[in-house]
Amino acid sequence: MRAPTKALGSLLLAAALVTGVATSASATTVTLSSGHVDVLDIDYSGGALTLDLLDSTTATAVDRAPADVVLNVPLAAKHTNVPTTPAWSFLGTGGTAWILPQSQTAGLLWAGWNATDVPAGVFQGNQVQFQLTAVSGPAGFSVYTAAGSTPTKLVDSEDGLPDTVTVAAGAHTHANWGFDAAGTYVVTFKVSGVLASNGQTVTSAAQQYTFHVLNA
Repeated sequence: MRAPTKALGSLLLAAALVTGVATSASATTVTLSSGHVDVLDIDYSGGALTLDLLDSTTATAVDRAPADVVLNVPLAAKHTNVPTTPAWSFLGTGGTAWILPQSQTAGLLWAGWNATDVPAGVFQGNQVQFQLTAVSGPAGFSVYTAAGSTPTKLVDSEDGLPDTVTVAAGAHTHANWGFDAAGTYVVTFKVSGVLASNGQTVTSAAQQYTFHVLNA
């Protein structure tokens, strides 16, 4: 397990409530606006699964507590030509969405997930699952991949939650992160897996991630 960087200073507790889960914000919040970030950094160590955020926007990658980070989605991520066909309806119906792309793009976050700290053979099927359990925001949130003009939706806050994605141990993946409107989104994830040794399910604590989607 990577040694996490400890946030300095005191914590400022926020009063926001997301489907029964209290949100906390740090007085030393780090804002990330471009570069490589594994939003969901999955670790298994000492019998426990954990989620944090791996910030690779710096020269040396840093593990951060999700509550200590704000992820900016700038105006450069705004698309006004989203197809209005049914296959793309999860991005809203108006043809406009903010998208952090699955390919690295200058000036935008290159967001993904990372299970390289999950050892092979520990979990049944050599895999774990991350789950989107709640979203607070002005409109829909989704994660998807795309091959050409065909999207594959992985999670979508508009079609009922929770949504679950299977991740192979050791995998490192990037995808598109979509937001249907500008504003602040707080999204809640957790990760779980079934131990190969005894069939028991191990589940992490839920973590909340904050995205600021900008329209100016």
